[in-house]
Amino acid sequence: MNIIDELEWRDAINQQTDAEGLRELTNEKSVSLYCGVDPTGDSMHIGHLIPFMVLKRFQLAGHRPVILIGGATGTIGDPSGRQSERSLQTLEQVQANVEALTAQMKKLFVTEGDNQIRMVNNYDWTHKINVIEFLRDFGKNFSINSMLAKDVVASRLDSGISYTEFSYQILQSLDFHHLYQHEDVQLQIGGSDQWGNITSGLDLIRRKEGSEAKAFGLTIPLMLKADGTKFGKTAGGAIWLDPEKTTPYEFYQFWANTDDRDVIKYLKYFTFLSKEQIGELAQKVETEPHKREAQKALAEEMTRFVHSEELLEQAKRITAALFSGDIKSLTADEIEQGFKEMPTFEASSEPKNIVDWLVDLGIEPSKRQAREDITKGAISMNGEKVTELDFEVSAEHAIGGRFIIIRKGKKSYSLVKFS
Repeated sequence: MNIIDELEWRDAINQQTDAEGLRELTNEKSVSLYCGVDPTGDSMHIGHLIPFMVLKRFQLAGHRPVILIGGATGTIGDPSGRQSERSLQTLEQVQANVEALTAQMKKLFVTEGDNQIRMVNNYDWTHKINVIEFLRDFGKNFSINSMLAKDVVASRLDSGISYTEFSYQILQSLDFHHLYQHEDVQLQIGGSDQWGNITSGLDLIRRKEGSEAKAFGLTIPLMLKADGTKFGKTAGGAIWLDPEKTTPYEFYQFWANTDDRDVIKYLKYFTFLSKEQIGELAQKVETEPHKREAQKALAEEMTRFVHSEELLEQAKRITAALFSGDIKSLTADEIEQGFKEMPTFEASSEPKNIVDWLVDLGIEPSKRQAREDITKGAISMNGEKVTELDFEVSAEHAIGGRFIIIRKGKKSYSLVKFS
């Protein structure tokens, strides 16, 4: 299957500058292409993954991808999707973010052997250009009228846009031209908000290299959830790829809780499962939605890809333990992941009567209520019911010497940390 056919089946194409020409090019030869990300933070979130999964599909189809980290453009800020000026980061912070994102990209996408994805940083060629060269060699090729007509700029005219952010499309165009010259890159891909920047790059290439220069652009659709809200956001914020920001368990749970209406779309976008495998899972969503097999497959594929097989197994183990109530089977680190968003209380290591302990921590509102819940068997500690009113709680009961999990009733969990 031609890569363009596969992307169309996966509903992963929004716009193409020359659909027929790109199909012919990808049929004729192995193509170099690129996608970029700016180091606005020290980790990507799952929304950033979308175009890079397309880049990976090109690699698997025999093409030659280039990942660009925007060490230069990241100091300026892409105005797309924003209605106000971005706060500029220090050069030191940008560099720290470049290093973090480079390591993250290498872990996810760079493999040993042939057809390896190449990594570049646009600071390497941009910082050598002085302001006179920039204006003479590049600025002269851009029409203000054309730049103002780009959606990303037009949407900011009422609220205002600085020359710094206005010039972003010139810098990104410069990147495309540089990679065309030095890496034989003929295709740039990006999110739908990058269409204006991509077409500006194509215009620059043709002005510099001649109207017959073969270069193309392709964008990926904006992803929205079935309820119309933005993909990748939760009540707790973005779903990060960095396990310190979003734990593997939280990451796994995000995908496992996907709406039935979205799960097949996500399987097509984010996994490398075959058309036949996804078709089978789509059938199960229709006939046996309660089993949530498609969601489990999605959660497993994504957690394995972003983290590892080991951390996938850990996430599944935490999930199973919380479902069964077998809390004691978890390590302290696993409890910290699984109960990260639970109400948390701090306790001293001194032994204390269970009734007083629950009230002093604030888990129970009164001693009367605590006694009533204990005698009724409504209180569990680390998965085991506590029914004796004279029970003494101490740090010895804590898993790993650090945590006790209190369950009140069927669904109310509290995490107690020992100082």
